Amino acid sequence: MTELLGNLLLGLSVSLSPDNLLLCFGGALIGTLIGVLPGLGPTATVAMLLPLTFHLPPVGALIMLAGIFYGSQYGGSATAILVNLPGESSSVVTCLDGHAMARQGRAGVALATAALASLFAGIVTTFLIAVAGPPLAGVALAFGPAEYVSLMLLGLIGAVTLAHGSVVKAIAMILLGLLLSMVGTDVNSGDTRFTFGLPQLYDGIDFVPLAMGLFGLAEIITSLEQTGGVGRTTAPIASLWPKREDIRQAWPATVRGTVMGALLGILPGGGATLGSFAAYSLEKKVSRRPERFGQGAIEGVAAPEAANNAASQACFIPMLSLGIPPNAIMALMIGAMTIHGITPGPQIMAKQPELFWGMIASMLIGNVILVILNLPMIGLWVRLLRVPYGYLFPAILVFCCIGTYTLNNSAFNVLLMAMFGVLGYVLRKLDCEPAPLMLGFVLGPMLEENLGRALLLSGGDPTVFATRPISGSLLAAAAFLLILMVLPSVRRRRDDAFKDE
Repeated sequence: MTELLGNLLLGLSVSLSPDNLLLCFGGALIGTLIGVLPGLGPTATVAMLLPLTFHLPPVGALIMLAGIFYGSQYGGSATAILVNLPGESSSVVTCLDGHAMARQGRAGVALATAALASLFAGIVTTFLIAVAGPPLAGVALAFGPAEYVSLMLLGLIGAVTLAHGSVVKAIAMILLGLLLSMVGTDVNSGDTRFTFGLPQLYDGIDFVPLAMGLFGLAEIITSLEQTGGVGRTTAPIASLWPKREDIRQAWPATVRGTVMGALLGILPGGGATLGSFAAYSLEKKVSRRPERFGQGAIEGVAAPEAANNAASQACFIPMLSLGIPPNAIMALMIGAMTIHGITPGPQIMAKQPELFWGMIASMLIGNVILVILNLPMIGLWVRLLRVPYGYLFPAILVFCCIGTYTLNNSAFNVLLMAMFGVLGYVLRKLDCEPAPLMLGFVLGPMLEENLGRALLLSGGDPTVFATRPISGSLLAAAAFLLILMVLPSVRRRRDDAFKDE
């Protein structure tokens, strides 16, 4: 305990130096401002701003990149709540209740809840990294391809709880997402699949045009149709801050979301995405009134935002302790460390304690800075909802087109976004929720890759998924969930729970 306290004090002395404090603040500010733009999620933001850190000291460069990471994530949550545009896959769930709260005149409460839940999750996860980083990284090492397949199947089956109404429609959405994720070139055989001879599809479909279309454009089309071009009128803004009852409902969801996100965040792949979806599903399961979800339940904002932030910070564990990047953003961080002559891995804690502990302490400071920076700006973000819809929706369209085009400088992506906007509108008419589709799309490539790898290592023996203890346990949990959903009595209660009031 004494050693841990000494290491944390060392980290604070590094991160609280004027230069590093300024870099942390600058990173959080720049990340928030760019993350608010639709289509530019944390990965794109960090990638664009990476060259800014090449001429900085190593510790300062990593602290600034981490600040950009946190800031862009909160900016993505703001667009998800205000205009129903998720900046990344882990913000998709926030749209469900966050945007509903905004339409009810509670945008300020939703934004404040997202910020405070993220702060709590960030502080808890930072201490978790400090205390249990290396042991938790060992948990990630215990997961092989078979375990990842079983975990993703559990996540996909659990995603059925995200959708209102028909279980069949929810499963159909997951399967459609998996099919869309298979578009492109097969990494094993090199053959193209579902590309229709279009070279632009050889690399697959990007997340941004799909998300912008299914959520942003579909929302605009539906709103214009239902209101005759006037747009949905939001209720008057009653309060910018959560009330006592809001806090009472949100804090247990925040705690559960933090735990869920921290556990799933150390796993490579879709840790933050799985964490936010799993946290939302858990809240709906434990709620006494699940029909509130999707209609503006504050727990539906607190839980996924806490899980998202906890998972995003927990992914630093395998990156710093093992040198394994669990996602694209951590790969960029490792690239920045390599440019500065730093080799991440087990020896970094002993050879460069200032960097390791300075980075961990900067997470604490960065989360506090982010809240101090953004809470006073909630009123500014909420004013976006007061802009007449005749001006707002063309601006949203322009930002969507810019964000999608700049992804690969491709006009084809803009066309894809328009097509998915029409698809999203049709899905809404058919009462099909797009959130399970997005989870299937995000997890599809990882599921396919790990399925092929597991079968290759086992010599084509499919029993490997059931015989390995962790994989078998996850499959058993998935089967249990599936049985609960198909049992007639349970299904009847589920349908009753999702009836509109």
